Amino acid sequence: MSNSSFDYIIVGGGSAGCVLASRLSEDPLVSVALIEAGVSDASNWVTIPVALIGTVPTKRMNWAYETVPQAGLNGRRGYQPRGKVMGGSSSINAMCYIRGHASDYDEWQANGCKGWGWDDVLPYFKKSEGNLDIANSNLHSSSGPLKVSNLRSPSAFNHYFFNAAKELGYASNADFNGDAQEGVGFYQVTQENGVRCNAARAYLHDAKQRLNLHIIKTALVERITFAQTNGKQRATGVVYQLGGVSHTLSAKREVILSAGAFGSPQLLLLSGIGPASHLQALNILVIADREQVGGNLQDHIDCLFTRHYNDLRLVGPSFGMITKLWSVWQDYKQNKKGRFTTNYSESGGFIKTNPALTKPDVQWHF
Repeated sequence: MSNSSFDYIIVGGGSAGCVLASRLSEDPLVSVALIEAGVSDASNWVTIPVALIGTVPTKRMNWAYETVPQAGLNGRRGYQPRGKVMGGSSSINAMCYIRGHASDYDEWQANGCKGWGWDDVLPYFKKSEGNLDIANSNLHSSSGPLKVSNLRSPSAFNHYFFNAAKELGYASNADFNGDAQEGVGFYQVTQENGVRCNAARAYLHDAKQRLNLHIIKTALVERITFAQTNGKQRATGVVYQLGGVSHTLSAKREVILSAGAFGSPQLLLLSGIGPASHLQALNILVIADREQVGGNLQDHIDCLFTRHYNDLRLVGPSFGMITKLWSVWQDYKQNKKGRFTTNYSESGGFIKTNPALTKPDVQWHF
């Protein structure tokens, strides 16, 4: 690379990195480098919704992490898919467009995260959202770059789920991001005309043409570089591997980590920021003793209950489905409709496991 110095260096071309690269490079006087470990998202494995079946359970465009054995899972390991591709996990996820419950953000603010209350974050949700099927309201927007829509060809099989939920007394909900989250219904998806709208498509499709934005793919950042400035350590750049060759980039303003819940703390640790005793045991020079780095991860359990059912309204490996593949593919290729637009988790909902709760604590996918 001829240019080795940028105002901003962004590590990670996922959901956050794509947004940051787009917003920062809006200023033509600012130079931005975006570094992503994965490949281009210009692939049918990303753009065709049904193709997520080839990425989520595999290592294709996926870091496919596993946890250490978990005591709460009887010693089993948990699977942690994470996108290794431009757009990050937004390129391999099930495309369900869901925000957190409004009270979640207010609780964050009450616990000290100033500026993270619901009234603070809602304008940014609306700024990003380009909803194609719900008109502008106090909770939605149709003008944002991230396209959101109803499923184009939902399966009639979903009504088994809806009927069962109704028998159990659960209310229907046409908009989980509306005034109330509780209830069951169809998910809206991050798709535009049957094509996945990932973060790269939403934010970099036009921005990547800017002369001040440099995108480096298949490059693995190894560490952050530091220098003493006025008696304090300052991040000055990054070292990354590309094609087996080591490269160094310098940052005139900031190094921004957006490598995800696993990648960002890992890179901090590799760069000498973390628990000193842990770093010293690995012969890593301690830049800053920070006990919290690499700890306190909280995640939810995803429990899958599966049944084999032979029904051509479903997508799956069966003789009947194989005989229809050509016509299904032609329907998608010509009309961007049909079973290839499925996100698999077409319907679902939010429920309370205890009626005394003030908000749902379980999410369903069907």
